[in-house]
Amino acid sequence: MIPNITKGTRMHGLIAYLAGPGRANEHTDPHLVAGSPSIMAWHNDDELNAGAAQAIAKELDRAKSVLGVEVPGGHVWHCSLSLRAEEGDLTDQKWADIAQDFMDEMGFTEASGRAPAQWVAIRHGHSKAGNDHIHIAASMVRENGTKWSSWRDFPRAQQAARGLERKYGLEELSPTHSTRGLRPGEREASERRGAPEPERRSLERKVRACATAAQDEAEFIRRLRRSGALIRPRYASGRDDVVVGYSVAERPPKGGRPVWFGGGHLAKDLALPKLRTEWHDTPQAATEAVAEWQAAARGRRPVTIGREAHKPNPQMWEHYSNEVARLRETLRTVPLDDHATWAHVARETSGAFAAWSTATESTPGPLAAAADELSKTAQLRRYPTRPIRSVGPSARGASLMLMAASMGGTGTAAQAIMLRQLLNIAKAVHDMHKASNDLRRARQISHMVKHQLSQVAAALPSTPAPGPVVDSEAAEAVRTSTAGQTQAHSGSVLPPKYEQSRTHATTRGGTTRPDIER
Repeated sequence: MIPNITKGTRMHGLIAYLAGPGRANEHTDPHLVAGSPSIMAWHNDDELNAGAAQAIAKELDRAKSVLGVEVPGGHVWHCSLSLRAEEGDLTDQKWADIAQDFMDEMGFTEASGRAPAQWVAIRHGHSKAGNDHIHIAASMVRENGTKWSSWRDFPRAQQAARGLERKYGLEELSPTHSTRGLRPGEREASERRGAPEPERRSLERKVRACATAAQDEAEFIRRLRRSGALIRPRYASGRDDVVVGYSVAERPPKGGRPVWFGGGHLAKDLALPKLRTEWHDTPQAATEAVAEWQAAARGRRPVTIGREAHKPNPQMWEHYSNEVARLRETLRTVPLDDHATWAHVARETSGAFAAWSTATESTPGPLAAAADELSKTAQLRRYPTRPIRSVGPSARGASLMLMAASMGGTGTAAQAIMLRQLLNIAKAVHDMHKASNDLRRARQISHMVKHQLSQVAAALPSTPAPGPVVDSEAAEAVRTSTAGQTQAHSGSVLPPKYEQSRTHATTRGGTTRPDIER
């Protein structure tokens, strides 16, 4: 259950909107499901009209109006409680119970031991994304004229939601990981442009791919510029040689204006300070990075040409594949509660799939889906105060090699081996979530492997039997997904490379099976 809080000054405007048709006539049958006793005594669950909405808003504002209490920033507290569409719908009675318990926990009712504040919970159909939800509108002025404290109301709401998920048998969201969702306006803008996805999603993958493949900050800037994205630095106040952040944008069509996103707004782990913990930090590297930032800001050519301009040595495929295999072995000893290490591993693996997608998928496909799914584990609600730089096996080399993959044609056996190793890492992340009782994330990763990466595996050529360093757990993860894939492939959204290379998958008993299971 996802709480979303806003505050304001116009109670009448809020209630009129919640009881009205909505911005796109999406509100259906708006009605009360719960509220303060004095309000529920006069209003039942009939569909709200303009008159009822006005009366409810007046009652909610009564304490503020009569007692003349002013709340800095506004006295209107609004919180929506939303379920994912996959969870289905709740009854009005269950929403009423949830709303009452939630407001008890938030301190609006007599259960807090203080004077209550007036509130109502309104239900008006599904959101645009198909989510069942309610809206709670409350006054921050209590009936005795004291003020309800909004201090840390968002983390308090999150904590209350986690408890209600357990109490009512709802899907429990992770208290450890947190991702940034898309705003409705971003989806609408991409639909108007006819784009396959919002710009923030494509930019997140590009930044993640380039950051993981780069060995230093200067290379990251050059790689991102080569991907077609625009990038500009954010300097420290009064300086032009100290970069503290960055923004990126997709290159707009002729005559258009770019839409900029800060790194931290793309994803929590893509803020510049967090990216810097993964790169070499020397005075020379810092100087080279500043020069590249200044060139990018002025639209000039890169100052130097690095390894991003050259294809890596093909002989390194085996080396980096084996390194990913060693990484999988080290994960067997990582504790479940070492969230920083698991996030680090998920970040690198997501970066590898993002690099492969950036290089080979003209539109978002199964590799992009894998990158997006694993990036959710890479983002934590809280990061360690002092990040520990990884010195063990890494998946960064996989990003370097996959970034140089070619668009079109058939995949290589080396790519098939690398995919097998990356699947092993994805399986390890899946097992971590499952053992941590984060079943929602485990199901999402399992679904991604079975319905997305199995398509990639089926499109790659056959490979030799795995050597002793290869973990075979990923084979089982893919094996169960491939029965009947021949039918599913006919409607896939694979890029040309995969469409052309299906003939390289082996066929056993009429069922297409990826060679990764051998």
